[in-house]
Amino acid sequence: MPRARRSAAAAKKGSASRGSLRQELLQLKVSDKLNLSKGSRASTRADSEASEDEGASDILSHCSSASESVSVAEEGSGSDSQDVLSAQEQREDKLKEDIDKLTDKSAKTRVTALSSMRLALSSQVLSDFLAERRVTLTDALERCLKKGKDEEQSLAASVLSLLVVQLGSGSEGEDVFHSLRPLLVTILTDSSAGVAARQGCASALGLCCFIAAADVEDLVSCLCVLEGILTVLYAENNGTPPTQQGLVCAAMQSWALLLTICPASRIEKTLESHLPRLSGVLACESVGLRIAAGESLALLYELARDLEEDFYSEATDALCVTLKQLATDSNKYRAKSDRRKQRSIFRDVLHYIESSEYQAETIKFGLEVMYVDSWARRRTYGLFKDALGSGVRHHLQYNEVLRDIFSLGPPLVLDAAAIKASKISRVEKMDTEQNLRARIPHPPGDVQPPVRTLSCFSSLSFPL
Repeated sequence: MPRARRSAAAAKKGSASRGSLRQELLQLKVSDKLNLSKGSRASTRADSEASEDEGASDILSHCSSASESVSVAEEGSGSDSQDVLSAQEQREDKLKEDIDKLTDKSAKTRVTALSSMRLALSSQVLSDFLAERRVTLTDALERCLKKGKDEEQSLAASVLSLLVVQLGSGSEGEDVFHSLRPLLVTILTDSSAGVAARQGCASALGLCCFIAAADVEDLVSCLCVLEGILTVLYAENNGTPPTQQGLVCAAMQSWALLLTICPASRIEKTLESHLPRLSGVLACESVGLRIAAGESLALLYELARDLEEDFYSEATDALCVTLKQLATDSNKYRAKSDRRKQRSIFRDVLHYIESSEYQAETIKFGLEVMYVDSWARRRTYGLFKDALGSGVRHHLQYNEVLRDIFSLGPPLVLDAAAIKASKISRVEKMDTEQNLRARIPHPPGDVQPPVRTLSCFSSLSFPL
């Protein structure tokens, strides 16, 4: 199916060539800053040059984030390169052992292996290694989904998601998704299955379909399965048992993700059937369900305004009243953190529905910045963040699947020696900062002026 996504609709037309241009600019920027930092450190010792202030300020701004990419870039030459290769071989050997353990008779052994694999796949990019063992791993995950219990099935679904995130939308990812999709649907729709297993399958079904669905029929089929879970929520008049709330949230978030790549005809049907009923979910007791429903409503309005700029629903006025109440909710019986999170999110939802303006967020990783500037993009990033955890920034830097989805271009390749040389020690950084403060003239009185530093490569942030 076409890879065009609403979450990447704001990307510029020149995104195909932008990666190489950005790489050249960053390399030039690193070289310039390296030369400037050397000169500024020499002038700091002499304390005789008038341009010293600019050099010290530049060091502070550059070193604030350059260290984030040194670890990978240092795979340069000599013993460092050998150490990296040795560590890579050890990681691959450990993964081979874990794959073998997935066929063990002991459920505890299989669960331990799945947990280890989930950590490895979320923190590293291993697409070539996994592509070579795709069939073996697919068969092992199928066995875990069929024969395992609640925890094992949930972990297997998570590993399946990460496997597809690594393999991407090519033939390998499509084959894995088509092989295991029936099992995911069976477990998700089985009311006797464990809640954790069903929740894991709901998340995996949405993420895998988003990446690897081959055509619109696959997309609509998965969307209907997830809508079935929501229909049960509507029929129960928001009386979802506490044990089922996580499942309904996962299904709603996956459903919202798939809506971002749906054709216009499907969006129109969804607006008619779900817009009024989703508003009723805002009255439920679960904070998680309320937030998921609020974000989904904002997404529906965004998709509707993509089709019709002046879209307006008869229920909009009543919805805004409800959103205002949730944005100012101060009920003491709810946890303070829940109240704070709810107010923050519903303020954003209300602002968008009233003004069609989304307050963009910035995601920093390495030397790059990604802008989350729509509800579709927010939903996409949110689900990848849930799947990858703390490894999401590493994958944004080096995983070509994510970089394609978010229109980031090919991974950056920077000069390892330049980056390593530009990294100064903490002591040197503190000395430079103290010298900088000492040279700034004080205003009248005892008030000390704030020291302002610029974020690294702020001028090279590419809006998407």
